[in-house]
Amino acid sequence: MIEFLIDGFGALQQQLFESLVQPLVFALGGGNLLEDAFSATGLLLVGLLQIAVMLLVIRSLERWRPVEPVVDAQAVRVDVIYTLIHRLGLFKLLMFFSLGPVWDSLSGAARMAGLPSLQLDALWPGVSDIPWVSFLIYLLVFDLVNYWLHRAQHAWNWWWALHALHHSQRQMTMWSDNRNHLLDDVLRDAVFVVLARLIGVEPAQFVALVALSQLFENLQHANVRLWFGPLFERVLVSPRYHRVHHSIGIGHESEGRGTLGGHNFAVLFPVWDILFRTANFELRWDATGVRDQLAEEGGRDYGRGFWAQQWLGLGRLFGPVFGPFFGPLFRRR
Repeated sequence: MIEFLIDGFGALQQQLFESLVQPLVFALGGGNLLEDAFSATGLLLVGLLQIAVMLLVIRSLERWRPVEPVVDAQAVRVDVIYTLIHRLGLFKLLMFFSLGPVWDSLSGAARMAGLPSLQLDALWPGVSDIPWVSFLIYLLVFDLVNYWLHRAQHAWNWWWALHALHHSQRQMTMWSDNRNHLLDDVLRDAVFVVLARLIGVEPAQFVALVALSQLFENLQHANVRLWFGPLFERVLVSPRYHRVHHSIGIGHESEGRGTLGGHNFAVLFPVWDILFRTANFELRWDATGVRDQLAEEGGRDYGRGFWAQQWLGLGRLFGPVFGPFFGPLFRRR
């Protein structure tokens, strides 16, 4: 089944490349970039398939049983911009061209020094011959690392200054997953690119791992009153489970006291929250956002548009250090 899907995807990628991308590359005089353009075609195709699933499946769920009416359409439209930037391959291309050559140089130097390379699925005889087992191992490793990165985003003040943008969405929908500060995304994606190289994830596997995780995260952020029941809620992260993570005064704070902490950091599998005692399985559907957005808590401005959100994020990050000199630059006129 997996080989059938891979072959089908490969055929679609080849067709899209030959009919659209390759002629465009030649027309722009980039004949020396055909190999990179072929990889970019794969990223574009994955993104288009993801968006199709979002519109056909997850959007239908949001219409079926919404948690709340969407009254701030502009906020949702900005989240769509974030999603298109990531799902159409633009951000991944930037990471590929910036980190790829650096990693190739480092790995080449390591081989010259006689250092062995690590192939995680080769540690158990025969695992690499069973694609779905190998894929599951990598998925678990990625999810565990993702859990601890997410904990760090909520534990370290400087990282929370960036990650708070993601939590500032008061109208959470399926588009909200990629609502992140770009610097925040660079930090996280750099970790996963390096991790994939370190443990021997093949490029096709890496794309599949990222695509599957992203679709599940779109579902988790969806405006749908859905949970998986008392048993499966502990197997896979549901929209209800992740909404608690976004709840004002619960998801990103320690017992609602205003200090960093929170609950339900797991990205795919709640087992990590259970093991490390950060799980909250209460069946609740709270308002989402950050406490300091509330009028009684100061009414902090996180920005309405894409560039305003990015700029104010830099202000939260660098303001405490350079406030006396550059603080006024980050104040919105």
